[in-house]
Amino acid sequence: MKTTADEISAPVRPSEESSASEESSAPSASSASSASSASEGSPAPEAPIRVVVLVGSNREGRFGPVVAEWLLGEVRGRDDLAPEVVDVGEIALPMTFARSPEATAALAEVTPKLAAADAFVVLTPEYNHSFPAGLKNLIDWHYSEWRAKPVALVSYGGVSGGLRASEHLRQVFAELHAVTIRDTVSFHGARATFDEAGRPHDTVAPAAAVKVMLDQLVWWARVLREGRGVRPYGG
Repeated sequence: MKTTADEISAPVRPSEESSASEESSAPSASSASSASSASEGSPAPEAPIRVVVLVGSNREGRFGPVVAEWLLGEVRGRDDLAPEVVDVGEIALPMTFARSPEATAALAEVTPKLAAADAFVVLTPEYNHSFPAGLKNLIDWHYSEWRAKPVALVSYGGVSGGLRASEHLRQVFAELHAVTIRDTVSFHGARATFDEAGRPHDTVAPAAAVKVMLDQLVWWARVLREGRGVRPYGG
């Protein structure tokens, strides 16, 4: 397990030809959720950060819930974070971006959580040098929910520990005007890293790494939340 030291991804403005810009308006309830978020008013500066922990795998036999439970324990142990869980494995979003009763029901459950969040922690495995299709599908069903918010990345896998999936996610979130956190947490050989009770064999290094990452996430979340309250993001 180690943290990466790659530079933070800078959000970019989509061009007129950008697929994110072209596709965002049709499938997403983004504009409505943005208006709803703005109408709620800004929380107090020291109010806990509302963070969505996004479990990104829906593969049968996935190891993600084990890592997620450890991660949630670390998040819940802080008084500056108020977590909410969104699990890709429990959301029935179609892959065709077609409106349907099933899609509407799934969006009604997940979109308000993403819209209300101040920050995100995305937990991803690595499949073929990238992240899962189910995670990309959930990301693509939304747009404004991610904008001007920080995203922390936690990965797990074999030799690479999911680091290539994390770096690929940086590119995706940059296109969505989100800010990815510099430090990540990664578990290499993840199934051998945790015991049968779901605890890391080495409890010290992962706890230290996740503290650094979450400290950075809280800083960015407070700054961006205050900024959105003073001047709505119009990028």
